[in-house]
Amino acid sequence: MVTEEIIKQLNSIVGPEHVTNAPDIIAANSQDALKQVFCADAIVFPRTAEEIAAILRLANERKFYVTARGGGVGYTGGAVPVRGGVVLATSRMNRILEINKADLVTVVEPAVKNYDLQQAVEAHGLFYPPDPSSWKDSFIGGNIALNAGGPRCVKYGNTKQFVLGLDFVTPTGEIIKAGTRTPKNATGYHLESLMIGSEGMLGVITRCILRLLPKPETRRTALAIFETAQDACNCVADFTSSGILPVALELLDRISINAIEDFEPSGLPRSAGALLIIEVDGLREAVAREAEIVREMCAKHHAIQFTLAADDAESEAIWEVRRKMSPAVARTGIIKLNHDVVVPRSRIPEMLEFLQALSARSGFLIPTFGHAGDGNLHTNVMLQTNDEETRKRGAATVREVFQKACELGGTISGEHGVGYAKAPFLDLALTGPTIELMKVIKRAMDPNGILNPGKVFETPLAAYEVGFVNSGQACC
Repeated sequence: MVTEEIIKQLNSIVGPEHVTNAPDIIAANSQDALKQVFCADAIVFPRTAEEIAAILRLANERKFYVTARGGGVGYTGGAVPVRGGVVLATSRMNRILEINKADLVTVVEPAVKNYDLQQAVEAHGLFYPPDPSSWKDSFIGGNIALNAGGPRCVKYGNTKQFVLGLDFVTPTGEIIKAGTRTPKNATGYHLESLMIGSEGMLGVITRCILRLLPKPETRRTALAIFETAQDACNCVADFTSSGILPVALELLDRISINAIEDFEPSGLPRSAGALLIIEVDGLREAVAREAEIVREMCAKHHAIQFTLAADDAESEAIWEVRRKMSPAVARTGIIKLNHDVVVPRSRIPEMLEFLQALSARSGFLIPTFGHAGDGNLHTNVMLQTNDEETRKRGAATVREVFQKACELGGTISGEHGVGYAKAPFLDLALTGPTIELMKVIKRAMDPNGILNPGKVFETPLAAYEVGFVNSGQACC
């Protein structure tokens, strides 16, 4: 319980202008993209690591919960205060502190937006590859806490490949400096790696040292349409023998294609089984040759249409097809159970075949799209009604999706994280001893259970309630 006395102490730490319990601000900071509201008692906007440390020490002393929040655009509830308490909003910590071209390093605070960082480093001829779909709104700190991905992961990898060092505050209020600004480091435990994918449960990130690359000289983007999803999947799998590694290999299935045409016609053939968006980058001469290999690969696997962008404008037009997916799919039902799974790239055909059969058997549309190049598929179980029976059938269908992904050698999330939304399914992906070891680490670092409770190992809701209960609730 956050009492008036605690509010006064928070005021003394960050200043009264940076603490609020105004209902509208609490509501805005007590939900994420799921739009499911769990009201905090107060929102605090610290500016420094020292202020965060003082807040967490106070929380341990007075026994109230703290949930760290970045951009608040996640899909699993990781930044939502499910047990109330204080939301620690990092939005004031938004400076790019350094861009060093000689060392290929940037140093940023956690609330720098992914898009803003990319624009800033590209102005120096540099490149930060991680590009989650939420890049214009998501914060770098949140990207690290979820090990965010994006289309360019095929070639460049997830966020973890670009984290050299982190400053963070432990749940008990100690300030830790982990990692270095050098590409090699064999000194002690890699504590910065412990924070990557920790979903805000093991500490609050306050400074990030990130690896950069030289900006590629050029890129070419292609759109290939296939009569069957099997042909598209065979094309994806065959790129391992092509001699090239595309930047991106995005797949949209037939349901997704038709959803786009219903939403905003783009001239895509409704009878197509799937389409691929394929991008290559690098030196101009190499990219020209790689683009021809892409054309040859698509022809080999029976593409019925192939378009190769001639310039950046045409490339953006191709990517616009992909960006239409979320709003287009949202129109195919009144409730979208939005999840991501990941399977080995060679097992994508089996996963798609399973999803088609599951859709027919369950009666739910299941549009599927995503990062085929690394096996990360976004599956959306679409519900047409909002009654309890339908919600329970929807949750059972989601469980089947997750179970199949795990059976194929994959897991229940490639980039969205677990939060509370996927917590009921954690046992499908991890063994009991593995989960227990994670709990041991959590208890060691957070003995009082202060930081971001109700996530990953536990959930405030039954699986069928996720995304429904108290949606749009007011905070007063």
